[in-house]
Amino acid sequence: MARKALPAGRADDRAGDRWLTVTINRSPAEVGSAGKPPAPLDRFGEDIDVRVRPAPGDRGTELAVRLKEPPSALASSAPARLAGEDPRQEVRLALREAKALLEAGEVMLPDSPPTTHATPGGKALGLLARRSGGEGVL
Repeated sequence: MARKALPAGRADDRAGDRWLTVTINRSPAEVGSAGKPPAPLDRFGEDIDVRVRPAPGDRGTELAVRLKEPPSALASSAPARLAGEDPRQEVRLALREAKALLEAGEVMLPDSPPTTHATPGGKALGLLARRSGGEGVL
């Protein structure tokens, strides 16, 4: 199937140009104060675009981020994602951490090492989580 040409001035719909968005249960003033992105997104400096706006239906705030320079096809390939070398993975992780910090005040991490013995279901879940490549998507 052929892809339609986009009108002039519109961004390409490649995955690297997409906004990564989370909804945060806080007001826009608490999320994007002083025009600075929330920690840990601030470590990316000028490498990212950040958009903060009220979520639809008065349900908090939408925090959206994207890389200013989309990664190359090689950097965003399946092998690069599996190896944890896709630059978008860092942005996704920072966005999830920002949401956790703003809503809960801390980033919750699992016990390491686990305090119990793994069950067969737990082993399968661990395998799937490792395959997700740090992106939060299986």
